[in-house]
Amino acid sequence: QVQLVESGGGSVQAGDSLRLSCVASGLAFSSYAMGWFRQAPGKEREFVAAISWNGAMTYFGDSVKGRFTISRDNAKNTVYLQMSTLKPEDTAVYYCVAGTESDYPDEYPYWGQGTQVTVSS
Repeated sequence: QVQLVESGGGSVQAGDSLRLSCVASGLAFSSYAMGWFRQAPGKEREFVAAISWNGAMTYFGDSVKGRFTISRDNAKNTVYLQMSTLKPEDTAVYYCVAGTESDYPDEYPYWGQGTQVTVSS
């Protein structure tokens, strides 16, 4: 049974930083691209970031480029999302995903339960 468990969400002020973590189990972690999507109330799911199986390639949504970074530790089956200079519009539930390198959600068969990030102005 595949499990992706996110942690690190919370409530912060605009301009602050936050790091999300996602621990994976039940899959060959180093064989999968990993990523993050987010969804705000009343809005569609949005691609945030992705990283290739070996960490050599990273991809970011336009709204987070230059502010967010993604990394992974295959020895710990963990992927991280470092978020800096947070804005109120970053407020959303953030989902960890595992699948194929892509910015399309359908390319990721495995999803975590999500962690809430709230940024106040």
